[in-house]
Amino acid sequence: MKTRNLVILLISLFVFTNCFAQKDNKKTKKGKTETTVEATNTVTTTTDDTTPVITEECLVNISLFNESAKNKQYADALGPWNAAYKDCPNANKAIYSRGRDIILWELDQAKDDATYQKAFDKLMGMYDKRIKYFGNDERYPTPWILGIKALDYIAKVKNDNLKRPAYEWLLKSVDGLSDKSELAVLNQLVLTSFSIYKADATHTEKYINDYLKVNAILDNMSKTTEQKTAEQALLIKQSLETQFAQSGAADCKTLDGIYKDKVATNKTNKDFLNSVISFYRRVRCNESEVYFTAAVAIHKIESTAESAAGCGAMSYKKNEFNNAIAFYDEATKLTTDKSLKADYQYTIAQILYKEMNNYPRAREYARNSLEFNPNNGSAYILIGIMYAKSRNIYDDPVLTKTIYWVAVDKFVKAKQVDPSVADDANKLINTYVEHFPSKEDIFFQPQLQAGQSFTVGGWIGESTICR
Repeated sequence: MKTRNLVILLISLFVFTNCFAQKDNKKTKKGKTETTVEATNTVTTTTDDTTPVITEECLVNISLFNESAKNKQYADALGPWNAAYKDCPNANKAIYSRGRDIILWELDQAKDDATYQKAFDKLMGMYDKRIKYFGNDERYPTPWILGIKALDYIAKVKNDNLKRPAYEWLLKSVDGLSDKSELAVLNQLVLTSFSIYKADATHTEKYINDYLKVNAILDNMSKTTEQKTAEQALLIKQSLETQFAQSGAADCKTLDGIYKDKVATNKTNKDFLNSVISFYRRVRCNESEVYFTAAVAIHKIESTAESAAGCGAMSYKKNEFNNAIAFYDEATKLTTDKSLKADYQYTIAQILYKEMNNYPRAREYARNSLEFNPNNGSAYILIGIMYAKSRNIYDDPVLTKTIYWVAVDKFVKAKQVDPSVADDANKLINTYVEHFPSKEDIFFQPQLQAGQSFTVGGWIGESTICR
């Protein structure tokens, strides 16, 4: 009977070795779960100096710890896992996926620092051994393993505030996987880099580069992955953007110190120059000489929306307003991003209004902006302000006051489409309603009776409702 039972056990173990699959029931902080873990196909009874022998005893231990760990009976799983990990670490990926759960349980059970440190070192060593034997795995390769190792290091290490080892692993993980990186790894790379930057000013450039790298990946993932992942990627992206904006690393003077020499020595490097001007624009440093230099350099190589906008900003700063308008028009044509088209056209409208006092053309460009982005409340406010300042349309002082009706119409529309400008719009409304025609003003103007439609003349030429 014993012999029969042993034969049955051995048969089941060989079947298990070739067909075994399991799910790692530990998620990596918002990251994906390590799902199907298949057995290695290198089960053998021969060996050399570097490949451990996979014995029948080893297969028994794998079966025992796997069943116990699956049922969260980690105390029962520990012994056979230790044996399998020591004797045949190359036998099955389950040694590492289940092993992580078992060692994390060990850490929770530790009663003193020495015991805790011993378990922690075993956890880190386990990842190194997994890389040795399974680092070429197609689904969970070395970069993926390093990312999860870093997450566990950050979560479990003691007495290491900066966590520089984890930072290096995270960097290698993201560089290796790019868009296939775990979201938790992407997020943690920037957070860890930020912590180092706050403690060490020499890390500023690395922090900026890490942010830009992860931001680009998250932006791509938010547009190309399945909906749930895309939504999570966008949320992380927005959170990191907020942190970066408040970090101080985006200070224009600091950026100039980092990029001035780099731009000077990379004036033929199109990709680098594009990344610089795009970054400078996003952090609102587009009045920097470094930004202008990069924009002009890339524009000579190949005209892009970014380079044209950069040249436009430079021309504006030099009071070359017609050139600035031409460059922003060019930028509008070169980009496919409607929000950017709207921004460029609105910038032209501002130049025409502030610097050239050309209200009709300024309105034309403000309306262009609204065609690309109907929710651009600032464009409506600009039109309303120009209306309110157009007091020379009529000689009649009562009719002159009708311009405030159409002006307020624009302010009301602005806050309807764009809540972010509501405060400014309300202030303007409160200012100009005081200048509406009074009852006495319209007593001898029957065409201005409340509720009637009235068209304001001159360059404005818009209908409104008398009130």
